[in-house]
Amino acid sequence: MTASGPRPTPSPRITPDPRPIRAFLEDHHVAFAGEAGAFAARVVAPRAEPADDGAARVEARALLGEIGGAGLFEPIARQDWRSCALAREALAAASPLADAVFALQGLGAVPILLAGDAALQKRWVAPAVAGRAMGAFAMTETEAGSDVAALATSARRDGAQYVLNGRKTYISNAGIADFYTVFASTDAAAGAKGISCFVVPADAPGLRFVGAQVLSSPHPLGEMEFRDCRVPAENRLGEEGRGFALGLKTLDRLRATVGAAACGMASRALGEAIAHARARRQFGKPLAEFQLTQEKLARMATDLAAARLLVYSAVWTADQGAERVTLEAAMAKSYATEAAQRIVDDAVQILGGGGVLAAHPVDRLYRSVRALRIYEGTTEIQRLVIAGQLLRSDSPA
Repeated sequence: MTASGPRPTPSPRITPDPRPIRAFLEDHHVAFAGEAGAFAARVVAPRAEPADDGAARVEARALLGEIGGAGLFEPIARQDWRSCALAREALAAASPLADAVFALQGLGAVPILLAGDAALQKRWVAPAVAGRAMGAFAMTETEAGSDVAALATSARRDGAQYVLNGRKTYISNAGIADFYTVFASTDAAAGAKGISCFVVPADAPGLRFVGAQVLSSPHPLGEMEFRDCRVPAENRLGEEGRGFALGLKTLDRLRATVGAAACGMASRALGEAIAHARARRQFGKPLAEFQLTQEKLARMATDLAAARLLVYSAVWTADQGAERVTLEAAMAKSYATEAAQRIVDDAVQILGGGGVLAAHPVDRLYRSVRALRIYEGTTEIQRLVIAGQLLRSDSPA
C-alpha cells in the first residue's frame, strides 16, 4: 500500500526501449538497459512514495544503498554517459526520487573525477559509487541561480586551510549528504574567473544545515550555511579560479542525462495513458477509439521519440571523447524536459480524475516533471546557450 491507497501495477515501460536509439548504443549498453530496467521494476517501482519530507530523506538514503548495491552508479566512475542516461531513464520511470539520488551522485562525484587527486577520488568517489556516501552539489544561492558568477559565498586561504563563509539554497540532499561539492569565490573582483571549487565533508567545522525547503514531490532540498567553515587546502578541486569552468564542464557532461530522466518520466506517462485508453470505456467504446485520444497519443509518442534521439545523440557525442558537448546537451535538455511536461500533462488529461489522485503514478510524475525544466539550467538559459553556440559557429546547426 502507498501512503494514500493501493499501488497501481508497475508499467512495462520502466525498461528503456533500446531499439529506437540502437544506432547510438553498443551491445553492452543494450544489456545494461535491460539490467537497469529490471532493477527499477523489481526494486524501485514497488516502493511507497514517502508521505512527507522527513520520510523522503530516509527513503533517499535507502535508495542510495539499493542503487549502489546494484552497480548502477558505476557508469559515473567510468564516465560512460550513455549508461548514465539509460540508468536515469529507467529510474525516473519507476521513481523520480530514485532518479534524483542518481543525479546527485553524478553531480557530487564528477567534479572530483575531473579535477580531484587520487586521494580525494579514493576518499569520496569510490564510496559514492558503492552507495555508501551521498553527494551534493552546492552552487545555487539566493542571488546566484542562472547567474552563477554572482555567487557571494567566499573562500579565504588561511595557511593549509580555506575558510568558507556564505549560504547556499535549493541544494538537493542538503542535510543528508556525506559530502558537498561547493563553489565559492576566492577572488570577488575577478567574477566568474575568481570562483573555486571544494569538497566539503558534512562534518566540517562551521558547516550547518539551515533547514528543509519542501517540494510538492518528495525530494530532499534545503539551505546550507558556511560560517568560518574550514576545509584542508588539498580539498580544492583544480586551481584557484577554475571552479566556474569546472562547474560548467560538469553540467556539460550531466545535462543531457536530465533529458534522459525526462524521457523516463514521459515514457511511463505514455504507457499509463495507453493502458488506460484501452481499458476505459466511455459512450459504449474504449477511449482508444476516439480520434481526439489517438491524436494525443500520437503527439506524445512522437515527442518522446524525438527527445530520446536528441538525448542519446548528445551522450554518444560525449562518449566519443568530445571536450565539450555544450550545444548537444543544451538541445537535449531543453527539448526533452519541455516535451516531457507536455506528455505528462496529456497523460493526466487522458486519465481524467484518476490522473490527479495522489495514489496514481501519473500524478507523481506530474508533480515531479516540472522541476526538470528549471534545475541544471532553465529552458530559457539553454536556448540562450544554443543561440550563442550557433552564432559563434560557421555551421548553421
